[in-house]
Amino acid sequence: MSFASPRRPLALGVLSAAGLMTILDGSIVTVAMPAIQRDLGFSPVGLSWIVNAYLVAFGGLLLLSGRLGDLIGRKKMFLAGNAVFTAASVLAGVADGQGLLIAARFGQGVGSAMASSVVLGILVTLFTEERERGKAIGVFAFTGAAGASLGQVLGGVLTDLLNWHWIFLINLPIGLLTIALAIPALPRDRGLGLAAGADVAGAALVTSGLMLGIYTVVKVEEHGWLSAHTLGLGAVSLVLLAGFVVRQATARTPLMPLRVLRSRNVAGGNLAQMLTLSAMFAFQILVALYMQRVLGYGALETGLAMLPAAVAIGAISLFVSARLNARFGARAVLLGGLLTLLAAMLWLARVPVNADYVTDLLPVMVLVAGSGLVLPALTTLGMSGAREDDAGLASGLFNTTQQIGMALGVAVLSTLAASRTEELLGEGESRAAALTGGYHLAFATSAGLLAAAFLVALAVLRRPGDARAATAEHDGKISLVS
Repeated sequence: MSFASPRRPLALGVLSAAGLMTILDGSIVTVAMPAIQRDLGFSPVGLSWIVNAYLVAFGGLLLLSGRLGDLIGRKKMFLAGNAVFTAASVLAGVADGQGLLIAARFGQGVGSAMASSVVLGILVTLFTEERERGKAIGVFAFTGAAGASLGQVLGGVLTDLLNWHWIFLINLPIGLLTIALAIPALPRDRGLGLAAGADVAGAALVTSGLMLGIYTVVKVEEHGWLSAHTLGLGAVSLVLLAGFVVRQATARTPLMPLRVLRSRNVAGGNLAQMLTLSAMFAFQILVALYMQRVLGYGALETGLAMLPAAVAIGAISLFVSARLNARFGARAVLLGGLLTLLAAMLWLARVPVNADYVTDLLPVMVLVAGSGLVLPALTTLGMSGAREDDAGLASGLFNTTQQIGMALGVAVLSTLAASRTEELLGEGESRAAALTGGYHLAFATSAGLLAAAFLVALAVLRRPGDARAATAEHDGKISLVS
């Protein structure tokens, strides 16, 4: 089927809209949280569960959902996930109490996991030619970048002009339209059948391990890294995940065949993604806090201030990344993009208390355009080992490492920033100076994470045309796109 076929562009639009809705939902909530707290009387700890309930469900169910998509059909899983997400969004929008809102957010996380886990699996099986796949991944990455910043702007507008309920209710028309278009646009796939990989024990181990691990990470700021709560639950989570790996190595029909990780590009791409997202997702949150808490920006001003970053990332991912990937390979493009992001974080690590937007922040918003190179390259590498029968699994794995990276980054960098701020306040610094000092440490740590991602990409990922890599991958029966 050629790229000019009307079904494939429509399918790409549907998949991108679903990705946009997921990203949009994550960023739109952060702006509205103060209004939700006032209306529903959340305590600071309780308020955090508006985000945490979503993250626990989303991150914990991605791998299982991806494999189930391979077994029962990725189109069915995508449609069901969007239906669950849309219904949960309506419940969140009409919620008049804390319990209902948190339960609805958990439901949104379940629906997002079901739909998001198979999106990339559908994409790479729909676009099989390398250049077309690169273009499709660029479009998909563009919508993700747009959603991140659009969410902050839209959240401020809806909350200020209407009320916070509409940040959830806006998902109703988007969700219904996505479902209506997906039915004719997405290709039918019957799936392998549950007998091909219905590993109930493995599913229980990985789902409980991931959920418990993500829960532990998001509670670090409340309990501390060395508390009995963090160390105990973290140890249990690691035991469960280790049990899952052992189970997959011995099960006759494993949930996640370990051959998926034989490809150095797949394993290295997922690890590099985890490190990169740890730095860049936390950057999005921390730079917004810096603008509001230090510079005094409002919610809408903050969203508009970050808009140049979204435009730059979108332009690079949409018009440049696919051509560079095709010409130089995803590995080289990834390395170049990581260096650009590293420069942005080092620049932020010296931003002053009384920063001028044009001279101190706008250059950062331009430099983070490197994400438009990094994200499509990581997607290409992370999905390079996907076969027709396990593309959903590869997609679920890729999204799982993404969520783990984001959760770890926010927990680690927020804790570091808060600890450094308290230390500087104790030394007599003004609140603005202390906050800025905390953010300096967080951004410097982000730079370290990006440097680590660069080293992983340099040492682990294969160059295009490497004969040894081709031989190794062929022996493992895994086809690479770069």
